[in-house]
Amino acid sequence: MEDDPDAQALLERAGFDPEKSVLTRRQAEVLALRERDVRQSTIADILGTSRANVSSIESSARDNVAKARETVAFAEALTAPVRVEVDQDTDLYNVPKLVYDACDSAGVKVNHTAPDLMKLVSDEAGDAVQGREIQAPLLVGVTTDGTVRVRQSQENRAGAD
Repeated sequence: MEDDPDAQALLERAGFDPEKSVLTRRQAEVLALRERDVRQSTIADILGTSRANVSSIESSARDNVAKARETVAFAEALTAPVRVEVDQDTDLYNVPKLVYDACDSAGVKVNHTAPDLMKLVSDEAGDAVQGREIQAPLLVGVTTDGTVRVRQSQENRAGAD
């Protein structure tokens, strides 16, 4: 940790552009300092505000980052050249073949072995996968560079929110 962290210098080095970011400058400053293990009370002193306000700013910033990641994943799933709909009650062990067959048809290479693909689908699907069973419909998208994105159907997600 730096003795006297300079939030502005950190933002400049990271290429922060407030015109292109979902974060406010203050949110970016707080995140940049927190990622360097600067305590909230120290950040409050640096920014001339309260620790409670820094905590609120950090929470809002992390929420915005999560929403931005969700938006990117959604956009990638929409534009992916390979989209495989996996029905509820499908055996997880059948998912790699479904994905590989769709990728072969589209001329897209998947960057995962079958076991890795099953783990990725299981991890990204959250509670939509229990053991080997798909509990809710999924959309598995594969981008042109082989990145795999897994989305739960909106009906299932609405119940979780």
